[in-house]
Amino acid sequence: MKKLLTILAAAFFSASISANGGFVKVQNGRFIRDGKPYYYVGTNFWYGAILGSTGQGGNRKRLVKELDNMKKLGIDNLRILVGSDGEQGIKTKVEPTLQKSPGEYNDTILAGLDYLMKELGKRKMVAVLYLNNSWEWSGGYGYYLEHAGVGKAPRPNEDGYPAYMNFVAQYANNEKAHKLFYDYVKFIIGRTNRYTGKKYTEDPAIMSWQIGNEPRAFSEAALPGFEKWLSEASALIRDLDSNHLISIGSEGAWGCENSYDVYERICSDKNVDYCNVHLWPYNWGWANKDSLDEDLAKSCAKTEDYLDKHLAICSRINKPLVMEEFGYPRDGFSFSPKSSTMSRDGYYNFVFSLISESAKTKGYFAGCNFWGWGGDAKPQHEQWQVGDDYTGDPAQEQQGLNSVFITDKSTLQLVKKYNLK
Repeated sequence: MKKLLTILAAAFFSASISANGGFVKVQNGRFIRDGKPYYYVGTNFWYGAILGSTGQGGNRKRLVKELDNMKKLGIDNLRILVGSDGEQGIKTKVEPTLQKSPGEYNDTILAGLDYLMKELGKRKMVAVLYLNNSWEWSGGYGYYLEHAGVGKAPRPNEDGYPAYMNFVAQYANNEKAHKLFYDYVKFIIGRTNRYTGKKYTEDPAIMSWQIGNEPRAFSEAALPGFEKWLSEASALIRDLDSNHLISIGSEGAWGCENSYDVYERICSDKNVDYCNVHLWPYNWGWANKDSLDEDLAKSCAKTEDYLDKHLAICSRINKPLVMEEFGYPRDGFSFSPKSSTMSRDGYYNFVFSLISESAKTKGYFAGCNFWGWGGDAKPQHEQWQVGDDYTGDPAQEQQGLNSVFITDKSTLQLVKKYNLK
């Protein structure tokens, strides 16, 4: 009997190891993958699921080529939008959409997500999949509030960002909007990939479920509700999926009404496995479009200071930090893929070097995802239009503003160099 129990225990242990094989985990405040420390230079590839579809916007041939090109550069970590929400035909909004109305899904985008995950798995690449968005370009907050009966969300390109932000500040405390989001989360996480037969909860090609892209409270008064919502969302995801990491998608204190205390509390949640920051020197007023080269040193210094403040929090709560969005404009504030990228390369080199040093010392700064992968895209208009190639720049931004194209040889050499390190 004792021998039988020993055999059964060994079989169970073996099955557990097999079931968890390949999953990125956090041990003692650091990422571990396949038993080794995991530090990385990755990218944002928000449109990956759309490319993987066979419907509007789909281009599987391009998807495969883009993944192969990234893999050659050592990029194995992609941050990806699960899907856009709401009606189509709206300027500055990503389309096609996945969630047309609550409970009504565009199956071609679901197929695209399945195909993308299959291709990532073949290449031993991993995805950070974000499920919501506080900004207008993929629906998110505004979409859920509209279907919760609050009214029509203002469009920033028409009504201005203050009007939009005042509207979506209602999301933090709107339980009906939260319920609609939770229904979506249950549906997505509960799916099985049609091409691989794997449940999403059992797919090691997923590194992390992320609550949203830059979730914010949008007002100090909404912060308590914001914290409560993030805690509820992370608990729900953990209940649905015990295999994968959970992250917030936060910009850091910048996205917490500049409160480092709020940031520390949301990251300290027992169901949140690691911390995020986003950093935009031009958007945040650290670099001027007419003096990008002259402002580079200042931008790097402010970046290091911002990171150090968040790394101090990570040290206290013993969790890794990923700088999962950042960019720097092309020289001359050009949008053309033919323009040079000397200032951007300087900024990227600075960020990558910080991760390289952290890897040497087994520090908390664990990785980054530059924004964003443009690859083989050939922008046709400054404002994205249906039928144009998808770039790293969503529909609300100038096409080429922050994209890294396959022709940006000097930038790609830096990416490859640091991934080899």
